[in-house]
Amino acid sequence: MALWPFKKKSVSTLPSGHSWGWGGIVREPFTGAWQQNKELLPSNVRQFFAIYSCTTLISADISKLQVEVKRRDSNKVWETVENKYSNLLDRPNRYQNGIQFIQWWITSKLTTGNTYVLKQRSASGIEALYILDPEKVLPLIADDGSVYYQLSLDTLTNVKETTVVVPASEIIHDRYQPQFHPLIGISPIYAAALAGALGKKIQEDSHKFFANGASPGGILSAPGAISKDTAETLKAEWQTNYSGENAGRVAVVGDGLRFEPMRAKSVDSQLVEQLKLSSDIVASCFHVPPFKIGMGTPPTKPQDGNLIYYSDCLQVLIEELEACLDHGLELSAGMRTELDTDDLLRMDAATIIDTLAKGVGGSIYAPNEARRKAGLKPLEGGDSIYMQQQNYSLEALAKRDSLSDPFNLAKPEPITEPEPIDPLESISADELEGLLND
Repeated sequence: MALWPFKKKSVSTLPSGHSWGWGGIVREPFTGAWQQNKELLPSNVRQFFAIYSCTTLISADISKLQVEVKRRDSNKVWETVENKYSNLLDRPNRYQNGIQFIQWWITSKLTTGNTYVLKQRSASGIEALYILDPEKVLPLIADDGSVYYQLSLDTLTNVKETTVVVPASEIIHDRYQPQFHPLIGISPIYAAALAGALGKKIQEDSHKFFANGASPGGILSAPGAISKDTAETLKAEWQTNYSGENAGRVAVVGDGLRFEPMRAKSVDSQLVEQLKLSSDIVASCFHVPPFKIGMGTPPTKPQDGNLIYYSDCLQVLIEELEACLDHGLELSAGMRTELDTDDLLRMDAATIIDTLAKGVGGSIYAPNEARRKAGLKPLEGGDSIYMQQQNYSLEALAKRDSLSDPFNLAKPEPITEPEPIDPLESISADELEGLLND
């Protein structure tokens, strides 16, 4: 694998996009939280189920789409071709297949804002693609504006030097919605962090409550004044004997001691509503319809929901992935990569059949083309486009319209029927007299 250490020009470093993108990995929910070790870390908020659901849903759906290499033919129609890039995309490296590669690509982009792919070259060209750990990549800018990337040791991806700098031509960099610098992508978790932290706290609090036998904390009060030492002793004994695994045991108290629970009820704190709100906010940051992660009411027609999900969430990620592959694989003119979005409808057989039938009836597909998309064998005579006989071609209509008066054509002369001939008028008098005599 060829790597090019860069030492001739001075470079300036950019924020590496570690986990949050611009601004490093520390984010404070309130002033001074960092000093109290209460900062928001991406590794913590990613445990919230809505963030996990959005990330895995999007990466899984895009990885289902077959990546095809296409070439534009003489009719300027894109057709699928088999070449070395097809094999490379099916098996990008020694430890990932095509589906795993795309999943990791999208996961890195969604969770850290950036995906860095290192090209491994041989004499015949690019032979492998490795997705790098974003924590070990640092974008650099030279004085002349050229872009480089500083890589740290990563044996899994064959980066064996402690620090090495490579030009941008050796890195495919896909970034999520840069906000502060065009080379630094920002993860949607950046905006969803507070909602994710709130939802995670709600879950943790509920877990702790039910782990405590659903027994709330409270105040142990005495009718009169007690010393501080007595109060500490009572508190310690109560926590030891009647909390945690011992919650629910029978407590016998005397001397007028009373236990008064102190905990907001779930109804009062609107626990369910708060959890749903947190999930909805997270889903909106990922542009995922809430029903896709089980937190909303699905539309009456599933296909309508899938189209909204595709247009609002998946489409831009798919287009950016294709553009990065086109440039990164150094495809020649007239070639491009394309993700087969038909696979998004693979589970909706009724929609597929209806679409293909309309395509054949509308002279878009030949029958065998439609059968091939449905995974069926071709039929004899099925390679022709069919059209109903009563339809007219545009050329024929154009010839009709070129006439001076196309809708009032001259009518042919009516055919007049000859007048009937009286047979008696055609017989002479002598012939008639002969007939009568006979």
